[in-house]
Amino acid sequence: MTIIPQGARSTWNSLPPVARTAIPAVLLMALAIAGPQLASGPTGWLPITTLVFCAVYALFSMGLNIVVGYAGLLDLGYVAFFLFGAYVAAWLMSDFWYTRSIHILDAAHKVIDPTTHQPVSAQGIHLSFWIVMVVAALVAAIGGVIIGWPTLRLKSDYLALVTLGFGEILPEVFRNADFRTVSNPDALNLTNGTKGIGPLDPIGNGFLRHLTNGVIPKAVTPSDYRAKYYIILIFVVLFVYVSIKLRGGKLGRAWLAIREDELAASLMGVPLMRTKLWSYAIGAAAGGFAGTFYATTVGIVNVDTFIFSFSIIILCAVILGGMGNVWGAIVGGVVITWFNYTGLVWIGEKMNSALGTKVKLKDYEFGFFGMILVLMMLFRPQGLIPAARQKQVQELERQIEQQEVVPT
Repeated sequence: MTIIPQGARSTWNSLPPVARTAIPAVLLMALAIAGPQLASGPTGWLPITTLVFCAVYALFSMGLNIVVGYAGLLDLGYVAFFLFGAYVAAWLMSDFWYTRSIHILDAAHKVIDPTTHQPVSAQGIHLSFWIVMVVAALVAAIGGVIIGWPTLRLKSDYLALVTLGFGEILPEVFRNADFRTVSNPDALNLTNGTKGIGPLDPIGNGFLRHLTNGVIPKAVTPSDYRAKYYIILIFVVLFVYVSIKLRGGKLGRAWLAIREDELAASLMGVPLMRTKLWSYAIGAAAGGFAGTFYATTVGIVNVDTFIFSFSIIILCAVILGGMGNVWGAIVGGVVITWFNYTGLVWIGEKMNSALGTKVKLKDYEFGFFGMILVLMMLFRPQGLIPAARQKQVQELERQIEQQEVVPT
């Protein structure tokens, strides 16, 4: 199935590689910057909160695209890295460790001392959001290496099953990491169980405020989603650059070789385990970034958020956009997130208003996602924006079909 006319494809392919990268980058950046101006009210078709989550999931999709799209490693437990990032933020940006009082460039709230009646720093570990983002990425990357070391020796379906197992095991570990009981209330508590950890500190901008001579506020308030959107946009742009540079570099070419033929890549001298671990580590770091920002956006971390369906939604986003294509991962993440948070509800309300029905489309969410996957596999298996190699393969197959001679 062809969406773009042949003439347009030929014109596009004739452009220099720099232009083919710069044009979509500029268009997406312009659209992204204009996003808050396009946003509607809370009940409209594009609330500003949904726009923030679209950016978060776009970053998460690009991380999974490294693992699935570049290296060809089917990972069904990618939610684990999102979980790592969120809990690092919860541990280092809240009063969870109330027996400590550590503050480093943070924007934590003040409390009133009952004795002196003066404001004092809150208890707990409170680090700057910018420091926590780096720590979360490192923790998630290390977690990716630890998970990948025993699992990446497997291939195809076996790898998918093992990663699925890790994706199910880790949330259960965090759910049961509160060992306190009625008889032993002082036992170790790492995650607060299903009660969650919160509230988290706001995003502090102390050093940015200093650099801009007071133009930027000292902290982003919990309700200032416009500022949060532009902050996560910085990380999205950064990871777009990293993804593109990696794809064209030695490591990226090694990933593509493994994806196409692992045995041939090994015979050509590609170190399989080390190369696969790099894909897991870098993809996990993106998941850690996204998880930390998600936690600071919602203000609370609860283990019930990190369920298996989370990984499936992100995998759907990568497949829909086009595996191996950075722009496709972004488009897929934005589209799936919009449908998940706002689209189905908004479309359902419009449909019910026009037809007089009372159907809740949100209840059939995974049915729609499954239908999207089936239709994509039938009519456009390479995704909405296929990777360059997929385009070349498709064009080669089309030329072969045209050259075939039907015997008379």
